[in-house]
Amino acid sequence: MKYIETLREGERVGEIYLCKSKQTALTKAGKPYESLILQDKTGILDAKVWDPNSSGIDDFDALDYIDVVGDVTSFQGALQLNVKRIRKAREGEYDPAEYLPVSEKDIDQMYRELTSYIPQMQNPFLRELCSSFFLEDPEFEKRFKFHSAAKNVHHGFVGGLLEHTLGVANLCDYYAKAYPMLNRDLLLAAAMFHDIGKLDEISTFPENDYTDAGQLLGHIVIGAQVVGDRIREIPDFPVKLGNELRHCILSHHGELEYGSPKKPALAEAVALSFADNTDAKLECMRETLASSYGNDGWLGYNRIFDSNIRRTSE
Repeated sequence: MKYIETLREGERVGEIYLCKSKQTALTKAGKPYESLILQDKTGILDAKVWDPNSSGIDDFDALDYIDVVGDVTSFQGALQLNVKRIRKAREGEYDPAEYLPVSEKDIDQMYRELTSYIPQMQNPFLRELCSSFFLEDPEFEKRFKFHSAAKNVHHGFVGGLLEHTLGVANLCDYYAKAYPMLNRDLLLAAAMFHDIGKLDEISTFPENDYTDAGQLLGHIVIGAQVVGDRIREIPDFPVKLGNELRHCILSHHGELEYGSPKKPALAEAVALSFADNTDAKLECMRETLASSYGNDGWLGYNRIFDSNIRRTSE
């Protein structure tokens, strides 16, 4: 199989991919075309069908496995497939496991590392709250291990939510050691819960797209609600502590324009927002560089970094 991460500009491709999404649009001249997102376990690829009514383009829908023939081009620094022919693949011609992007790290080991922070917590209420999700709820554990952290921006793969949460928790653990004024228990609990709302914001694979709740509420609000509901089930959970934890969740994007309904007002909330941004941005950079393997020059403008970027020289 010709994996997406191995494709290079100028290649002719004939391969089966998962059609992640399909949209019809119009060119500037008013001619209809179809914009596709193709996926395999190594990544996603933008594709264009400039003549959807041609005889070589069979009927297909989003989330179908399709046999695609096309030419790999480059547009604004990213690879794109100029599609010539499409045939809907038949069952038995593909292995679904080849089309789900999966973390390169050991998922079970990451979960053990993340949950190892819970017994270290001195605060009994935060320890009980974290345990009720991560140690005592097998269905939650299963969902958390499998889920992605995003549709396609960063950690958009099976195990991505876990990998990102662990990355943020590890950074927060470092911050707590480097800055003793931080409440370590509160910061670690906030790190573990900061993106819990993504379990309901984003659907599971292979769809991995925004749900109605995700579109209407977003993971920040959903996460604060989920944690608040569980807090109310724990007898005598301190009101002030619960509000501080939910504040960290509500403010973890740091700025109102980035989707947080509140800006950080606690030292722990500031630290969490930095850890979240650091892990997300560095993963975005890693994924961008990985998708342009073999290109040591400038990669073009990247909207996430608002800059023209390139790989560091060796």
